[in-house]
Amino acid sequence: MSQNEQNLKEFMCEIGRRLYDRQFAAANDGNITVRLNDREFLCTPTMVSKGFMTPDDICKIDINGTQIAGQRKRSSEVLLHLSVYKERPDVNAVVHCHPPHATAFAVAHEPIPKCVLPEVEVFLGEVPIAVYETPGGQKFADTISPYVKSCNTILLANHGTITFGPNLENAYFNTEIIDAYCRILILSRQLGRVNYFSDQQTKELLDLKKRLGYDDVRFQKTNPPMCGESSFDNEYSPFIPRPFAFRREMEPAGVGECQCKAPAQGSTCGGVTRVSPENPPPYLRSDTDLEKLVQTITNQVMGALGG
Repeated sequence: MSQNEQNLKEFMCEIGRRLYDRQFAAANDGNITVRLNDREFLCTPTMVSKGFMTPDDICKIDINGTQIAGQRKRSSEVLLHLSVYKERPDVNAVVHCHPPHATAFAVAHEPIPKCVLPEVEVFLGEVPIAVYETPGGQKFADTISPYVKSCNTILLANHGTITFGPNLENAYFNTEIIDAYCRILILSRQLGRVNYFSDQQTKELLDLKKRLGYDDVRFQKTNPPMCGESSFDNEYSPFIPRPFAFRREMEPAGVGECQCKAPAQGSTCGGVTRVSPENPPPYLRSDTDLEKLVQTITNQVMGALGG
């Protein structure tokens, strides 16, 4: 075994500890792979906590997923990783785990909003959600195939995330970024609103991204949606989750830093529909409805006390 291979095994154990310490991989969850060459890959073992691996635990597999070295059995989800390597010769490491905030979006089938944080636009880009399939087999591995060439991070519906990059640290950082972003989104929504920047500001960020040498699915389309709808449309898969918690058209007037001059009520600005008293968002109750609700609850409480 070469010194480089030994170093990679040690670093895989270090990344495993980070996943475990960040609670991205509970118990024996998650798996990591690293490309050695066009035919061979290092792989974490099954049924071993990622927080307590040693270099001797790391397995070696071939391009078909067959184990060719290692004392422990390779991960059962290695076919998912190989789906990335077969499509992306520039990718040298893949991380699969269950970061809680990002996985919450995957469970809710909630598309990841765009045009919120500049760093996410530049370093992560758009994040698709792959349709659910029972983990472990080739059908599960095939769920990500439509997206692999157009992104570096994918949510797995009702499961977790898979992130990849030119090296292991970069692949792991994508996991940190997506979970931190999803946490910020959830906290912002709990505060009451999410402000989006404009299409023009997004184009400026994408110009920077291109200068830095990063790819983006929006570079691959003639007239891509900068904000709002996902670029991962039915050309990629018939499974197209629709937003619920982050429906931008339901933002009340005054929410969001719209860049239009004196936007009219009921008009659209930067992908956000402006609402008016004649066009209220469905989640805003009228005063009459609120009074009826309060009265109903009061009657129920008084009835319970009287009984």
